[in-house]
Amino acid sequence: MAPDTPLTDADLDKLRGITSPTVCNALETFNVRDRSLGFMGPEIKCIFPDLDVMVGYACTALIGARTAGGPKRRTGMPELWEHVASMPGPRILVVQDVDYPRPLGSFWGEVNANVFKAQGCIGTVTDGGVRDLDEVRELGFHYFASDVLVSHANLHLIDVGLPVNIGGLEVKPGDLLHGDKHGVTNIPIDMATKIPEAAAQVEQRERRIINFCKSPDFSTAKLMDMFTGKA
Repeated sequence: MAPDTPLTDADLDKLRGITSPTVCNALETFNVRDRSLGFMGPEIKCIFPDLDVMVGYACTALIGARTAGGPKRRTGMPELWEHVASMPGPRILVVQDVDYPRPLGSFWGEVNANVFKAQGCIGTVTDGGVRDLDEVRELGFHYFASDVLVSHANLHLIDVGLPVNIGGLEVKPGDLLHGDKHGVTNIPIDMATKIPEAAAQVEQRERRIINFCKSPDFSTAKLMDMFTGKA
């Protein structure tokens, strides 16, 4: 479901200026979820770590490719395009592959990257595979995936616009995702505007420790005092 009040461009710009680990740290300060939840596991890799931070709203799809007679096809590309167009931008197409953890056919390549970029998508997150790396990197289109694959095999769409599970994280249409070279996390919509200030406070505390560790005045005793609030 699309959020009732999508973030402003200024809000999105602020989130793009924060790394995904720092977003996770900032969210921890609000105690809105268990610290072991809300992000994808290491099986979902950033394929283009040199690209900027990816922030956008999830559109979702379910695919298969191992056999032509696999899970019954229930939808087609026009339905997916309609679903994507119904969501606010910037958009991220999140694709669960029923063949995971042994995906065989890639939904993603130069053609689909161009199609969905034209639809306002800035990248994809999938537990399936991706290909055409050079061409897609040139587009500036984000790839987060479990594998790099050579073929599309018997690729077919099964469903669109449903909750999917990628890397241990349930993603619903309209969820706000934040990804960089470290991985992908979910930002609760009602917390999004609070993240930049919380992130700045976390970094301020961390910077004090880092600067102290680099200073000639460092000692373990003083470090203990800092952690216990005596310094």
